[in-house]
Amino acid sequence: MLRSMYSGVSGMKGFQTKLDVIGNNISNVNTVGYKKSTINFQDLLSQNMSDSGANPMQVGLGSSMATIGVNHNAGSLMTTGVGTDLAVMGDGFFVVKDPEAAPGEGQYLTRAGNFTVTADGDLVTAQGYEVLDSTGNKINVAGFDSFSINRLGEVVRKQADGTEDNSIKMGVSAPENPSGLRKMGGSLYQMTNIASANGINIQTATDANSEVGSGVLEMSNVDLTEEFTEMIIAQRGFQANSRTVTTSDEILQEVMNLKR
Repeated sequence: MLRSMYSGVSGMKGFQTKLDVIGNNISNVNTVGYKKSTINFQDLLSQNMSDSGANPMQVGLGSSMATIGVNHNAGSLMTTGVGTDLAVMGDGFFVVKDPEAAPGEGQYLTRAGNFTVTADGDLVTAQGYEVLDSTGNKINVAGFDSFSINRLGEVVRKQADGTEDNSIKMGVSAPENPSGLRKMGGSLYQMTNIASANGINIQTATDANSEVGSGVLEMSNVDLTEEFTEMIIAQRGFQANSRTVTTSDEILQEVMNLKR
């Protein structure tokens, strides 16, 4: 009876965490570049009741969380018509840098390409982080009449006389294991040794087997139909485990009443 009660409690804790994950996904359904999280469970150790038979007799002790992973499948593209709204079409990430960080530090990855241009001509994120080119330097378009970004990730800067300069290329990084990246908030990811043993490797979009879409944004890959279905499953699982706890309590109460 006590084992069943503790098993029910472990199940309730697990499904509560699952609801937390689902709630966070739903709240970011319209967040640019957001990647949904998923949770998996595993059983706990089993207690051996007897080894005398042909097969071991064991009673499980509940469940626990195995992983909370991130689904990096591409989200749908939304056309905005804004030239500084970019999307990576492939497995790569844009590379950005905290302008207040020391040299060689403060670099992050992002799929949110809702960039803007500052008064100084720097291409930055919504939080003011500098967008880096393929050489690791910030992208600056000052001194030019206009600019555009093509599918190869080339920043085509144009002078008033029609002269073009496409020497700057968008920096893209494609870690070997994107699921190992650490979420930092603000649609930013921090590199970890699990994601890539060599750190952030900045490449051109072509070298990263990706393309850059201009005038479009990658939206969240959250599917509300799936999330609401998982929410129902989590709710019923929580209720079933809570019923296990209350039933175990009722049986214990019956045992206590045997003295009367």
